[in-house]
Amino acid sequence: MAVEQSLTPRGEQTRIHDIGYRHYDGPRLGRAYARRSLYSQSLRGSYGLGRSVKSKVLPMLLFVVMCVPALIMVAVAVATKAKALPVDYTRYAVIMQAVIGLYVASQGPQSVSRDLRFKTVPLYFSRPIETVDYVRAKYAALASALFVLTAAPLIVLYVGALLAKLDFADQTKGFGQGLVSVALLSLLFAGIGLVISSVTPRRGFGIAAVIAALTISYGAVSTVQAIAFEQSSSSAVPWLGLFSPITLIDGVQTAFLGATSAFPGGEGPSSGQGVVYLVVVLGLIAGSYGLLMRRYRKVGL
Repeated sequence: MAVEQSLTPRGEQTRIHDIGYRHYDGPRLGRAYARRSLYSQSLRGSYGLGRSVKSKVLPMLLFVVMCVPALIMVAVAVATKAKALPVDYTRYAVIMQAVIGLYVASQGPQSVSRDLRFKTVPLYFSRPIETVDYVRAKYAALASALFVLTAAPLIVLYVGALLAKLDFADQTKGFGQGLVSVALLSLLFAGIGLVISSVTPRRGFGIAAVIAALTISYGAVSTVQAIAFEQSSSSAVPWLGLFSPITLIDGVQTAFLGATSAFPGGEGPSSGQGVVYLVVVLGLIAGSYGLLMRRYRKVGL
């Protein structure tokens, strides 16, 4: 109800207007529901779902680009009755790392930069949602979107291998190892992408910075590894792999998941070096989460 006083030729009068405001009497769904809703919205947004057609083009195109080589490999394996797939499950993501890097560079800033640019983050925290809820929802959403992107071609390869009547036990083991590898990759790349994207509200700057961190670092490390190998310094090759996200994943899966290394000479880290790789990967994931928490404690003020 609202009360309005107005002056008329007849004198002062009071008018009462019913403007229809009512208190909310429904259920209070709380933080858990808000966190799930933010996660669902962010995950859908990573593929342009619920957004404009223009927003769907790039993520869907990258998804298709990730799956097409797997479909071709499956078709060749079935047609030629091959005894093995052309590429191991753990090797596929390393080969397609440029596509994965482009996806993170495009969708990491999309997930958080707009909230920073339009200053909507404090609005999230004005409701029953806290910094930890926002960070967990955004991190989980981008990691899930990356897992979908990287696991889908592995499913195509696995189904194709079964259609080609390859050994069920070997293919199932390789498929499981591939899923573990891409799950770890998804967590690592999502953390790095979100930390970089959360620094600037400008999406273009975020895209460029993520590409530099993921793609250029891989090129630089691969080049230095090749030089070290040619200079007969092969012992340095595994240690150089610690300085690029994709080579970190390569090292972990070589040491613990039976993968063939993409390092020059095919010699990946030893079991002891693999422990160092795993510690660095887990440290980067935990560090990314901690940096995001620190960043959004300040943004939400």
